[in-house]
Amino acid sequence: MLSTVVVGGYLGAGKTTLVNRMLRGAAGRRIAVVVNDFGEIGIDADLIESRDGDVLNLAGGCVCCAVGSDLVAGLMALPGRIAPPDVVLIETSGVALPGAVARAVRLVPGLDADGVVVVADAETIRTRADDPWVGDTVRQQLADADLLVLNKTDLIAPEALGALHAWLAEAAPRAVRLDAVDADVPPDAVIGAVIGTRLGAWPGAGLDAVAPHRTPAPTRIAPPRPAAADYETRLVAPAGPLDPQALARQLADPALGLLRAKGVVRDAEGAAWVVQAVGARVRVTPAVPGTPAADPALPSRLVLIGRRGALDAAAIHAVPGLRPLDVPRG
Repeated sequence: MLSTVVVGGYLGAGKTTLVNRMLRGAAGRRIAVVVNDFGEIGIDADLIESRDGDVLNLAGGCVCCAVGSDLVAGLMALPGRIAPPDVVLIETSGVALPGAVARAVRLVPGLDADGVVVVADAETIRTRADDPWVGDTVRQQLADADLLVLNKTDLIAPEALGALHAWLAEAAPRAVRLDAVDADVPPDAVIGAVIGTRLGAWPGAGLDAVAPHRTPAPTRIAPPRPAAADYETRLVAPAGPLDPQALARQLADPALGLLRAKGVVRDAEGAAWVVQAVGARVRVTPAVPGTPAADPALPSRLVLIGRRGALDAAAIHAVPGLRPLDVPRG
């Protein structure tokens, strides 16, 4: 199944900034950005190498594809229009409900929604949510989120940020929350590691996550640091056959301090399964025959990402059947 991530959020929250950061941090991955129309997204001009009809050819082998008003039909036609990507990012309009888009994606053969990423403007999100005209849409966007990128946190005071997190724990109850300035989050926090021969060389990254229903201590306002300084990764491998469903449930435990986990494991019969967790959402799918994930030569392993200092190594190592591996740092 082709990894697909839906990016939503209200107008002006920073969705396009986030998408451009994903493209700049692609690190060899071929990312396809899908939009209804090119006019709805602002791909940075220096990333665009050429245009071929409704496809923008971007730097690093990435593409941006306009699929028209019928998203499902456009996605079904995607394999015939572009070379197979590693991951698809779908940027929704500011008034769309990303959960509904994710459900539509699951109707397309060969695609599945890894998760819903919602970008929220820290300075205005509560005002938007209380607006009598758009509040219902904004609140539904938050409720749909698996990962919530709380953007523009430099624009509010520390005490207001703490109160906002307490409010978001109820407004976005299943989402893992990630504070950001200028949507500066590690790409792997959003799109995950590619399952394939490059998995063993996945660059170190991670994400500064706040577990669901936890209110963080107020954070002082300071100039943003490079995202990579705040995050870490762990690469782990099964010590033997595992129950993939049980493993996925364990990886969703907030006590581990994970934001995202993704990898390939094999069960007692030797079948390969793709296991991933985004916050509290877990998904286990059989590896598609003919894909790298199903290759018997590919060693079973998982990439785990979390906040530096908050990733609980002891809890991770206590998960039955997992053993740590060395992680190359980027």
